[in-house]
This record gives sequence, C-alpha cells and structure tokens, in this order.
Amino acid sequence: MLTDPLFYALAIPAVVLMGLAKGGFAGVGAISMPLLALAISPVQAAAILLPILIVQDMVSVWAFRRDWDRGVLAVMLPGAAVGILAGYLLAAKVSATAILAVLGAISILFAVHRLWLSRGGRIAAPSDSPGWVGGLFGVAAGFTSQIAHAGGPPFQMWVLPRGLAPASLIGTTAIFFAAVNWIKVPAYAALGQFTAQNLLTAAVLMPVAIGSTFAGVWLVKRVQAERFYTLIYILMAAVGVQLLWEAWRA
Repeated sequence: MLTDPLFYALAIPAVVLMGLAKGGFAGVGAISMPLLALAISPVQAAAILLPILIVQDMVSVWAFRRDWDRGVLAVMLPGAAVGILAGYLLAAKVSATAILAVLGAISILFAVHRLWLSRGGRIAAPSDSPGWVGGLFGVAAGFTSQIAHAGGPPFQMWVLPRGLAPASLIGTTAIFFAAVNWIKVPAYAALGQFTAQNLLTAAVLMPVAIGSTFAGVWLVKRVQAERFYTLIYILMAAVGVQLLWEAWRA
C-alpha cells in the first residue's frame, strides 16, 4: 500500500470528487487523475482509480437504471473499445513523461471545454449526425478515458444534441462509462498495473469512494453548483499546466 502523505492529501479529495461525479455532478471527477499524477506516475494513478470507478459505477447505474438509451450505447461503445486500445498502445510504447504531457494537455482541453460550455458556448455534433460520427466520438471518449479517465466531453459532444430526457441522459452516461471502465481492465492488466500495492491502495480509498457517490446522488437533486463547477475547472486547467511543466522539465 502507498504510504506517502502527499498522495493521500491529493487522493482523498480526488476520490470524493469522483464520487460526486458518479452521483450526478457530471465532469468534476475528471480532475482526479491529474491530481494524483502530481504525486505518482499517471499510469499508476489511473490503475489505482479504476477499481474505485468500477465500484462507484455500480452505485450510479443502480440509482439511474430505469432510464437509458440503447441506440446511443450501440453506436458509441464499439468506438470506445477502439479508443481504449489506442490509449493502451500509447501507454505501452511511450515514456511516462510523454503520458504526463498527454494527461496535462487533456486536462487543459477538458477544463477549457467545460468553462466554454458554462458560458453558453457550444461545441457539438449536429443533432441529426449519422451513427458513424457517434462512433468516432466514441473512439475519442475511449481514448481520453483510458489515458485520463476523462471521456466525458467527446461523449457529450455527440449525445447532448440528441435531446435525451434528463433522466435518460444520466442513465445512459452511467451505463456507458460503467461498460468503458470494464473494457479498460484488460488494458491495465496488460500494463502490469494491478499490483498488490495498487489494489490495496484502492481498497483503502474505497469507503470514501462509496460514501461520496451516495452523497452525490443525494446532493445533485438539492444543490445548485455553478460556482463549484467553475472553481473545479479552473483548478483542473492549472493542474494541467503544472503537469505539462513537469513533463517539459523531465
């Protein structure tokens, strides 16, 4: 098990934010990977978070299981599998420094995209775009999810214009990323990241993950969180810049 106090100082808030995201505060969990990458390698950080995400998925899928769109999943999941494979090949072939730089860039782009949306901007596919376009967005979602557990923006760029009912959108998102996280398991196993140390560290953080997910389900129906979102995305952009700086110095 990891024992570095700095790791846990970053990991506990990171896991709480992941839980809030799985509970309905979509997007805020994307900062979790960049935060952990400040203390440990990005591939190890992703491997520690993956079992936690899978357990959190069980809670969110159960909470929103009644409403979801089969057509979206049928179009996007095959593409996501291709994107996950591409992310695995990148992680297997390049240095940890390169992965750190990619993670930093994804973090900045994610944050800028979210801040743009919060101010009325729109970057999305047309509502009548064909299925193959959804497949390409699925590839992008799978790739960014494999590298940074941050597949939300590509997924939403294709899905949001389709005008799903709110409950169906949340349920479809929960099921899509639950499936994506299971698809990632063989990739992380092949990278040799499911070590006893990583799995034990994930187990220690698991109670925080489960509790924060239930808290997110409860809070999302009661809290207006616009300022909270803005603060998280500004912080995520700053962390992304720091990761790029560390990669450049290495």
